[in-house]
Amino acid sequence: MNNFFTANLSEADPVISDAISNEVRRQAYGLELIASENFVSEAVLQALGTVLTNKYAEGYPGKRYYGGCEFADVVEQAAIDRAKQIFGADHVNVQPHSGAQANMSVLLAALEHGDTILGMNLSHGGHLTHGHPLNFSGLNYTVADYGVNKDTEQIDYDELQRIAEESRPKMLICGASAYPRTIDFARIGEIARSVDAMVMADIAHIAGLVAAGLHPSPVPHCDFVTTTTHKTLRGPRGGMAMCKEEYAKDLDRRVFPGVQGGPLMHVIAAKAVSFGEALQPDFKTYQEQILKNAQALAKALTGAGLRLVSGGTDNHLLLVDVFMDGKGITGKEAEKALDEVHITVNKNTIPFDQNKPFVASGIRLGTPALTTRGMKEAEMTKIGEMIAAVISEPDSDEVRAKVKAEVAEITARFPMYKR
Repeated sequence: MNNFFTANLSEADPVISDAISNEVRRQAYGLELIASENFVSEAVLQALGTVLTNKYAEGYPGKRYYGGCEFADVVEQAAIDRAKQIFGADHVNVQPHSGAQANMSVLLAALEHGDTILGMNLSHGGHLTHGHPLNFSGLNYTVADYGVNKDTEQIDYDELQRIAEESRPKMLICGASAYPRTIDFARIGEIARSVDAMVMADIAHIAGLVAAGLHPSPVPHCDFVTTTTHKTLRGPRGGMAMCKEEYAKDLDRRVFPGVQGGPLMHVIAAKAVSFGEALQPDFKTYQEQILKNAQALAKALTGAGLRLVSGGTDNHLLLVDVFMDGKGITGKEAEKALDEVHITVNKNTIPFDQNKPFVASGIRLGTPALTTRGMKEAEMTKIGEMIAAVISEPDSDEVRAKVKAEVAEITARFPMYKR
């Protein structure tokens, strides 16, 4: 038993220990440009690796189904209170294990099986849980969808109004996973009310920007707001759901016992820590730098001849058309070529894509993780040039060797963790 409690991971399980060590090296010596990823603080990591993982705490603070929850209550209440302060929400539930489960909880709280939902098309930048036919949302509800204008590649709110009037949804879902422009939540709220629909905003990607006041908040305009906690918000992997007070009881009972049992208290502790960080003045400075870095990266890429979907970005992410009507390479090829030089991106469909999703015509880039490491506009400009060089000559050994050396130089100057 003593060995059980004192064993070092490298001795207890060398397979897992080695995989973790290799992942540390991959993150430290590569450039993470996946828009949905970030690096948490050491304080968040410390909270994740605590004995709170041992504790069952079904229920909510002050109303648990297990004894011994007095400290779990402190942790969860702190997370709730901090989230309310950040977003100005009436009610917050911090228990969802993921953004998908937060969204599922909202739909269960607000809808009946078969009700109509109106969400953004996945291929235009939406999310699986907004009505994809293979997802629970598409399997359990009648789905109508909207997308972007073919010319502007941005949401056409007049067209959204027309689709809403035609489909008469009970729930209008907004928010996106690959949309680089500001979302007009006020206008979407007006559209929803005009057809007597509730509205849910999924701000998983832009939550940090909203928290810092750098993107309009959906909270005043929406009945429900959901988010993940691990993207621009820079917390642990997990989800959160917010709502107006009138829906609080229904939302809570749909999270537990509706879609999940005991909350992950170590993750909720880490959420609380990250929310505390988001309340500090330097968090806004960080979010401002994310935007500056996205603009610098966009300028470098367009300067090198690549096309950005919608012509640019208003937030932390860029959607790059690398296929360019067959004159370039596929997103799949671009992802692989960049991975070989230790630049991590993900292939992504672009609106009206000619290629299948697993091949795709674009790549999605984001600046949160590299901004966390301290990189600024000069580094983003250089990284944009490096990306363009690889995409232009994906099979060139000379280009690969040069870019690998440049990646090594940049990552050495900006360590992931300081010690």
